[in-house]
Amino acid sequence: MFKVGVLPLDGFALMSYASLVEPFRAANLLSEVNYYEVINFSMSRQGSISSSGLKIVGNYFLSDFPDLDMFFVVAGGDPFKYNNKNLYQWLNKLAHNGITIGGVSGGPIILVKSGLMKDYRMTVHWEHSPSLLELTHDIILEKSLYIFDRNRITCAGGTAPIDMVLAIISKQQGAKFAHLVSDWFLHNEIRPSGGPQRSNLVNRVGTTNKIALSVIELMENHIADPLSLDQLSELNTVSKRQLNRIFNKIFKKGTMEYYRGLRLDKAKNLLRNSRISIAEISHITGFYSSSHFSSSFSNYFDISPKEYRNNIQFPSINNRN
Repeated sequence: MFKVGVLPLDGFALMSYASLVEPFRAANLLSEVNYYEVINFSMSRQGSISSSGLKIVGNYFLSDFPDLDMFFVVAGGDPFKYNNKNLYQWLNKLAHNGITIGGVSGGPIILVKSGLMKDYRMTVHWEHSPSLLELTHDIILEKSLYIFDRNRITCAGGTAPIDMVLAIISKQQGAKFAHLVSDWFLHNEIRPSGGPQRSNLVNRVGTTNKIALSVIELMENHIADPLSLDQLSELNTVSKRQLNRIFNKIFKKGTMEYYRGLRLDKAKNLLRNSRISIAEISHITGFYSSSHFSSSFSNYFDISPKEYRNNIQFPSINNRN
């Protein structure tokens, strides 16, 4: 069973919280198997009070360390004013133990203040973006519904956690099952991580082929931890041969060649819009070494990452988002 911890902080929005936990519940209901266990945490025995006044009392507190696979902080109100060193230390201990850490709505700001988002791609609710960029220069802030970057997950909140959790379910249980969960909530289309800040995925990639769109969505959600051809085919219940045939017909290139291009385009964007090291960018975009990244980038763009960056005049940090 995959165990997901959730800590709503006082002032959290019920919409964000429900959008996070309900898809996991529905997955268990529709599968008739307990794939997931959601474990609520509280900062105190009094529980957490939502912005609408509803109280959620957790099963665990900060002194507890249950077995978890993933942990989310859900925050609302003004997360910049929140300051709890015990929570920051506790989150770092979870991260040190290999647990994937996530933030929803204002939750990503809590992760930033905990020191957990340095040189990670991330997103946050649009309301908080300007203030967050003033707080620190050590983040890579993007306008997205949600972002997976290695063992960090950030989500803008509202209804976006539904799509984020469906992306998790899709990776673990397959795209077909994730769409069943989506339909359960009358959520007719699972939105890609780029969300409304980017054009519709159909328009962006130029095809309406459902298999291709589902595979590309998985690719975009797994830049730092690339999926294999076996995983992509299995999660979409098609053979590797059929998958390559679809991509060659539509894009004139194989599935993994297309995937590599997505990752290199993301690397190019990071070289252009961030100051983090080339070695770190190679890690963020899923290359096993800096030399492998450099040779792949050079072959793809006919210029080395170092040369490309040397030709760039960095924009102001306040214009980066």
